[in-house]
Amino acid sequence: MIELLQLPFMQRALIACLFLGVLLAYLGIFVTLRKMAFFSDGVAHAALAGAAIGLLTRFSPLISALIFSMLLACLIYWLEKKSSLSSDAIIGILFTSGMALGIVLISLRKGYQPELLGYLFGNILAIRHQDLVLIVILAVLILAFIIRHKRKLTLLALDGEMAYMAGVNPDFYQLLLYVMLACALVLGIRVMGVILVSAILIVPVSTARLFSRSFKALTLWTAVIAESVMIGGLLLSYYLNLPSGAVIVLAGSTIFSLTFIAHSLRRSRLQKGKSPTQ
Repeated sequence: MIELLQLPFMQRALIACLFLGVLLAYLGIFVTLRKMAFFSDGVAHAALAGAAIGLLTRFSPLISALIFSMLLACLIYWLEKKSSLSSDAIIGILFTSGMALGIVLISLRKGYQPELLGYLFGNILAIRHQDLVLIVILAVLILAFIIRHKRKLTLLALDGEMAYMAGVNPDFYQLLLYVMLACALVLGIRVMGVILVSAILIVPVSTARLFSRSFKALTLWTAVIAESVMIGGLLLSYYLNLPSGAVIVLAGSTIFSLTFIAHSLRRSRLQKGKSPTQ
């Protein structure tokens, strides 16, 4: 284990997991409360087009994917306000269009493309130093904003009308939440890939909701579960020589399944204990 931690690529991978785990965990709480799972999945898949643009233009794929995804998030927000279409319809159209554009752009570049496969399926062990610096800086900035405006974001997540009555500008913070979420998803793509990244937003908070009795407890346990899943999955994938993103998601799904079974059994016992004796 000590020799493993001395490897530069593993050090970068662990640092990325530490920051992304907390970032995606906190944003995942607002995603589940606002029922934005489809938005997350759609933006993550459409980000493939941004990465493909970067590869074709020999620009940083991570930065181009960030720019593309944040612009897409703004477009989704604008269309939700101006169009009569439902949010799901708008996201579905843009998500499939972005994915299709990414596939077309990929086909224009001939030959084997290992870096592009990393964006599709994730490869945390291939994170470069400049990628790590960008992940750390943006994660710190987004987390600082969330902590600073936690009350307003929480009110918005629970009830937009209540947030407005409390003096919160729901439109402004909704747009910021979209942009921050798009940014975090792209950062997570380097670890999980576009196909699996939204899972780390949903699984930890869904697991924590099974036993958390307060919002504070939910926040704490979501972060703990996310970090445990990401770091544990990373180490397990290295020793088993398996894709890191897939192992991380399977680790999270296993924890959720075991927690759900334990929660269901406990609730069943409590209900039996309360039932009247015959």
